[in-house]
Amino acid sequence: MRDPYEVLGVDRKASAGDIKSAYRRLAKKLHPDANKNDPKAATRFAELNAANELLEDEDKRKAFDRGEIDAEGKPRFHGFQGFGSGGGAHPGAGFGGDANFETFSFGPEGFTRTTRRGRGAKAGGGGGGGGGFGGFEDILREAFGGAARGGRANFEPEDFGVGADVQAEMSVSLMDAANGATQRLHLPNGKDVDVKIPVGIMNGQHIRLKGQGMAGQAGPGDLLITVSIAPHPIFALDGADVRLDLPITLYEAALGAKVRVPTLDKPVEITVPAWTSSGRTFRLKGKGFPAKTGRGDLLATIRIVLPEKRDPELDELMKKWQRDKPYDPRKEM
Repeated sequence: MRDPYEVLGVDRKASAGDIKSAYRRLAKKLHPDANKNDPKAATRFAELNAANELLEDEDKRKAFDRGEIDAEGKPRFHGFQGFGSGGGAHPGAGFGGDANFETFSFGPEGFTRTTRRGRGAKAGGGGGGGGGFGGFEDILREAFGGAARGGRANFEPEDFGVGADVQAEMSVSLMDAANGATQRLHLPNGKDVDVKIPVGIMNGQHIRLKGQGMAGQAGPGDLLITVSIAPHPIFALDGADVRLDLPITLYEAALGAKVRVPTLDKPVEITVPAWTSSGRTFRLKGKGFPAKTGRGDLLATIRIVLPEKRDPELDELMKKWQRDKPYDPRKEM
């Protein structure tokens, strides 16, 4: 990858604010959605994101400036600084007639060393300070942070640059969160992925897609998606319970009725007893949101709704009630 400063078009002494401004400006310009006819748009946009990720991290930026990591964030290996245990060339440490010649190779078992003695060299002298690559295990330990034993170094995957995880956010409907679904997500690098939404995922939980993150020498990282449940027009989550206001007519409240109630699955019918007041709540067992401890309940709260248009006959009836049969529902307040 190119120099991240070059990708963002900023000076090496640029401030964090300058880097952020440059990234935002270029992100709008290079986003694949704004360059649908350019087959290289996604590649340029991914390069921009990688450059910004490195430079916005203060520690990574300093490490890059010091030459400790490359533009992809991978550790740089500077090689051997000289011959002999002292790290520099000196008499007796070259390839003279008594020098030990060592061959290094890397295979399934890690780094291995083979020593071939020169003329007049003493047996077993391959690791000494007087010839060959003295202190090779120490060099490996310093370069890779691993423990070298018996001429081999143990390497962890991150030593060879495992790709970084990518963070993303996704909004899902309450119905999809409750019942499960598959939803397409558009990533900042221009790639689209199909995300399987598990049944009962809660607000703020994560979905991890293996191998969908940024590429690295030892393999790609993961895509970590934070899920948010979008507000629903009639349902509201209360833990694993689901609440809704259930509107009924004045005559249904006074005379009683069978009323159809929507749920996260399919509608059900409940009986509203005669003389039911607004605010009374009916609990429908097992009709709420699926959770690890079991499905919650649906809590339907009655709301009495008057006709849309005013009715003279109802007006007269209410005036007669007000005159002949007054009552005070607020007397205990």
